[in-house]
Amino acid sequence: MSAPAGPSIRIGISSCLLGEKVRYDGGHKRDAYLLETFGRFVEWVPVCPEVEMGLDTPRETLRLVRIGEEVRMVMPKTGADHTDAMRSYAERRLNELAHEDLCGYVLKKGSPSCGMERVRVFDAHGVPAKSGRGLFAEALLHRFPNLPVEEEGRLYDPRLRENFIERVFVYNRLRTLFAGRWSLGELVAIHTSHKLLLMAHSPRAYAALGRLVAGGKALPHPELRLRYEEGFMQALAEMATTRRQTNVLQHIAGYLRPHLDESARGELHSLLEDYRHGLVPLIVPLTLIRHYVRRFEIPYLCGQVYLEPHPKELMLRNHV
Repeated sequence: MSAPAGPSIRIGISSCLLGEKVRYDGGHKRDAYLLETFGRFVEWVPVCPEVEMGLDTPRETLRLVRIGEEVRMVMPKTGADHTDAMRSYAERRLNELAHEDLCGYVLKKGSPSCGMERVRVFDAHGVPAKSGRGLFAEALLHRFPNLPVEEEGRLYDPRLRENFIERVFVYNRLRTLFAGRWSLGELVAIHTSHKLLLMAHSPRAYAALGRLVAGGKALPHPELRLRYEEGFMQALAEMATTRRQTNVLQHIAGYLRPHLDESARGELHSLLEDYRHGLVPLIVPLTLIRHYVRRFEIPYLCGQVYLEPHPKELMLRNHV
């Protein structure tokens, strides 16, 4: 049930978040959690679009400006327009990153090149609206639609952080499966092992993916892979709710009840209710459940990624 970890999990990242002094003012935005906690389990692939496209450090600020129906990247003091250069760079760099086996990407919020959402776009009068997306980020999301991508600012939200990292580890498992020759039986096995995880996010998507796998013999492998990966990652992009998590926990409890006496069943039920009402974090009932799964060696549950989808050291399920 342990989540895979190690340098094989490669994550693209805005270079400034690693402490590299590449920002317009010659500074950085080093993120301690990404480096010191999450960084223990991944290998970073740093990218700074503005420096790599040829701009100096320090440099004049860039901003997104709406000109007619188009958004351009310009330097407001001099009027220098870097839109075409950035788009040309992005195409070239993304072609290179396609060979890096990335399993995720962390972008710098608010950046006219790397911001994923709510980037300021200025009108002709210099009035900003938080309605844009950085030009490199836009190209990245278009080129790799299934890749887990987040901004570092959103990762301060514990639910968004858990969701992103969970998607990274799942994407790594799928990439590992599809990297070489794979069989329909292997796809069935990975689908089965992720049943509870999928149900916590989207029971509808789990059922749809099940139907896709069941009819897999009728599809060419490349099409089956594409449709399964797309459906899986879209399902995990839906946030796991407390209600769905509780349904999954109750499903697990059904497998445990024949092995438990009345007192143990009562304790487990009480913990599930405490979680459902927001009194304890998910890790509390899961810790007891994992103890019982190990103790009674229930094969179906032993194989469920849901019980430990990522390294426990990240403490992603410790929030209420």
